[in-house]
Amino acid sequence: MNPDIQIPRKITTQLLHLAQISPDTEVCGLIGGKNDLPTHCYPVTNIADQPQQRFLLDAKQQITALAQMRERGEELFAIYHSHPTAPAQPSAIDLELAAYPDAFYLIISLNTKGVLEMRGFRLEQGRFKEVTLSLSEEA
Repeated sequence: MNPDIQIPRKITTQLLHLAQISPDTEVCGLIGGKNDLPTHCYPVTNIADQPQQRFLLDAKQQITALAQMRERGEELFAIYHSHPTAPAQPSAIDLELAAYPDAFYLIISLNTKGVLEMRGFRLEQGRFKEVTLSLSEEA
């Protein structure tokens, strides 16, 4: 398994844009991929009771996104969400709710002095381990 994650510029731009247009609440969703490369972003509504501090994927939209992935021959590559006022590192709640050990977890932060930050993590033995993200020019 490649130790770093290749993220196409198009998906990176889309994720950062989604976070920017919702600066007060956490955005979230899924990323589908093929052959260990992310291919599509599937935004999902955050239905958490405190969307400023946590995220909860809308179950119906999550099921729809997973069905669309299957139709496209994709697998779940990553789950993403933003932290409007916190650094791009997993919170205790993120760890507690992490339910997909095979997926990457991408966190976008708006809290870095006006600079957007995105970091990636993998769930290993009940803990998050950071993985290196690298930008690719692939479509």
